[in-house]
Amino acid sequence: MQNIFFLIFRRMRAPLLALILTYAIAVLGLVLIPGQDAEGNPWRMDFFHAFYFVSFMASTIGFGEIPFEFTNAQRLWVTFSIFFTVVVWLYSIGTLLTLFQDPTFQRALTERRFTAQIRRIRDRFYLICGYGETGSALIQALTDRDQHAVAIDIRQDRVNLLKLENLRQYVPALCADARMPIHLMEAGLKHALCSGVVALTDSNDANLKVAITAKLLHPDIKVICRADSHDIEANMASFGTDYIIDPFDTFAVHLATAIQAPCLNLLQEWLTGREDSELRDPIYPPSEGLWVICGYGRFGKAVYDQLRKEGLELVIVEADPEKTGLPKEHCIRGRGTEAETLQEADIQRAVGLIAGTDHDANNLSIIMTARKLNPDLFVIMRQNRQDNDAIIEALHADMVMHPSAIVANRIRVLLGTPMLHEFLQLLLYQDDRWACELVSRILALVTSHAPDIWEVAFSEETSHAICQSVLEGKAVSLRDVVTDPRNRSKLLQCIPLMMLRNNERVLLPEMDEILHRDDRILFCGSHSAGNRMEWTLQNEHALSYILTGEARPQGLLWRWLKRRERT
Repeated sequence: MQNIFFLIFRRMRAPLLALILTYAIAVLGLVLIPGQDAEGNPWRMDFFHAFYFVSFMASTIGFGEIPFEFTNAQRLWVTFSIFFTVVVWLYSIGTLLTLFQDPTFQRALTERRFTAQIRRIRDRFYLICGYGETGSALIQALTDRDQHAVAIDIRQDRVNLLKLENLRQYVPALCADARMPIHLMEAGLKHALCSGVVALTDSNDANLKVAITAKLLHPDIKVICRADSHDIEANMASFGTDYIIDPFDTFAVHLATAIQAPCLNLLQEWLTGREDSELRDPIYPPSEGLWVICGYGRFGKAVYDQLRKEGLELVIVEADPEKTGLPKEHCIRGRGTEAETLQEADIQRAVGLIAGTDHDANNLSIIMTARKLNPDLFVIMRQNRQDNDAIIEALHADMVMHPSAIVANRIRVLLGTPMLHEFLQLLLYQDDRWACELVSRILALVTSHAPDIWEVAFSEETSHAICQSVLEGKAVSLRDVVTDPRNRSKLLQCIPLMMLRNNERVLLPEMDEILHRDDRILFCGSHSAGNRMEWTLQNEHALSYILTGEARPQGLLWRWLKRRERT
């Protein structure tokens, strides 16, 4: 608001001074020029009548001469004042219209409206810095879960695109540089309901600045950052950034997991997939033989390190090895789009190909050329732009690495179901046989789409019926929670994945486990199972039916009829 007033007074200073001076001269002239009254006696207009006359003279043309008819001298002065004041008014109004169209003034008004919207927020929200492919996917996922978000992006076209999105929740957005602390505070960094800050810009330095600002101005807030440089990651970690996500390292770990434990990798994909995503079959990347990696940038180095740990034979194809650095394995200079380069890399003998450059057209060309030389290749492609989905899907690559989708999916899990993130970390300590058994159990619950994932916290707010029964001394087991409230002889189509009690985590807890207050349980299953479980958690009558097998009547009439039956 101070900026708006400052801009108004700075721009309107000259027009206002001109108006004041014009009115002062016009009033002074009417006071000094002698006139005469109705009887022809000399008379001078006082300052009050002169100011009154000049005031309505500037805004109308149908007025009379007050309080007596003017002399010729007075009429001459009024004529001069009319043209003089009209010119000054046109100058003032033109300056005011120019001010309203000024980009700086419009930006100040936009920031003022945006700040007012943030102050009116009454629900917890996440501050998303960067509305590119990653930010748009994350905000879509958050709003689908009825979570609130606020967005900042330095490009106005992205902010305009956000306003056109068909989202379930309204998302306030501001075109501003997130590196500036003032803009983060305008977006609600210090708001009491701000649950976290997510830095997703395409600049490592900008993400680092956002993380530093958030931790300094709001130390207790959760900060999640995207980074694709190990140096930046170390810098972020040094001052307590909660989660740092590198899409290239993340995919490289997934690839290594798929080689070592295909079922474990499949389980991770099913549990982290969107609710409407289809279940995919397990993939089996070759664990022996030659792999050709085209592109030795950030992505190429990440997968190179992981595959080298697996003991695989590797050949690197890089157009500018002096810029990216030379690998320890054999390196061939070239883009990989030419058959000669791939043949030099011994593509006919290779079992796997990674097209990992930062150009989608080159990656497509690499894969198509390589398949002509070796149709049996296991193909991994790096996708850089989301708008290339159609042609990349038509390519039918075995694995696709899309950095924005990986980061958005990881953050969606962190913000939407934090227990799932912990469960996935514990999965890495399980063997593939354990994962295969769990995959079979999940497949029995859902047929074609990924299972729903939800958390249950046994608190008064979210599980009133359970907590009330525990306070009354009634034992409620995990089996009771997963029992169908419409038919107690059946269980809901869901699986308890993990139980959290007193900071202790139990994978696949037993059904006979007695629940305690403040326990937290992670479930996966069908969408209907989660909805029906809500009845058991909140409705005392539904829980009583599950525990006793008796459907107690509700309402005075039904209770009276029940008593009559007993008598």
